[in-house]
Amino acid sequence: MKITEQIKQPIAYEMELFEQKFRLSMASKVALLNRITHYIVNRKGKQMRPMFVFLVAKMLNNGEVSERTYRGASVIELIHTATLVHDDVVDDSNRRRGFFSINALWKNKIAVLIGDYLLSKGLLLSIDNNDFDLLKIISVAVREMSEGELLQIEKARQLDITEDVYYDIIRQKTATLIAACCSLGAASVKPNSDEVETMRRFGELIGMAFQIKDDLFDYGEEKIGKPTGIDIKEQKMTLPLIYVLNNCSKKEKSWLINSVKNHNKDKTRVKEVIAFVKSQGGLDYAVLKMKKFQQEALSLLSKYSESPYKASLELMVNYVIDRKK
Repeated sequence: MKITEQIKQPIAYEMELFEQKFRLSMASKVALLNRITHYIVNRKGKQMRPMFVFLVAKMLNNGEVSERTYRGASVIELIHTATLVHDDVVDDSNRRRGFFSINALWKNKIAVLIGDYLLSKGLLLSIDNNDFDLLKIISVAVREMSEGELLQIEKARQLDITEDVYYDIIRQKTATLIAACCSLGAASVKPNSDEVETMRRFGELIGMAFQIKDDLFDYGEEKIGKPTGIDIKEQKMTLPLIYVLNNCSKKEKSWLINSVKNHNKDKTRVKEVIAFVKSQGGLDYAVLKMKKFQQEALSLLSKYSESPYKASLELMVNYVIDRKK
């Protein structure tokens, strides 16, 4: 059994019901809209976000979920899907998970409108049911994701960022969404409890580890996930590179910055950068930091009593750093 299926096992029923509710939450009277949302729903990924929502809710609530849990999972998927559709327009990307993106098939204008539609559907699903606490969690996440993206763009021009700024960027860009899923799961069954913040922190730690793992793929030998060196080509500052920049000689530093800034399309130069970062311990350092976030996340779970849901969350934490793509 694949590890993702193993993780999903204790929430298999909820995930199936969620899919039905999620489809319904997208429905419109406009045929074109329905055709596009149908295309979106049939090309979903691993569905890690709703899995976090249901696992956290069931762990905290003796295996029970509420209607609010389903709504929370639907809202986060609606709003997250809206941001992905917009992202593909911003990045001028023609593919998403190996399939054509919405903008590739229906052009930018329709893609932007679809993103707006999904966003408003998500907002209304919360407002119509007075789930204002859930809506606040998601709205904060969207604000932070936007800030994180813009912070990264701003800092990429300088190429000289500290580790702290890097953590700020990934906390906002990547970790905030997983944090929102976990705090949503908690808030759906235990509103206004301390668990909402504990689970937010738990999700944030997983998100940090997840992004560092993504950074490491850029230095991998295997052609899985994303091709090696793509972050360097895009001038993205990743943890292994930042560590080496801050711990090498002046001469090496200016060579590195010059390589990333001016020679990022030169395959040989990119390979040299990758080899240099490896030789200076950049990867080892990033692995160390990733495992620190992982251990912190696991220690937050340790206070909860044993259950299939807790076991799945532990599996999820380990999967994040052991995954191959």
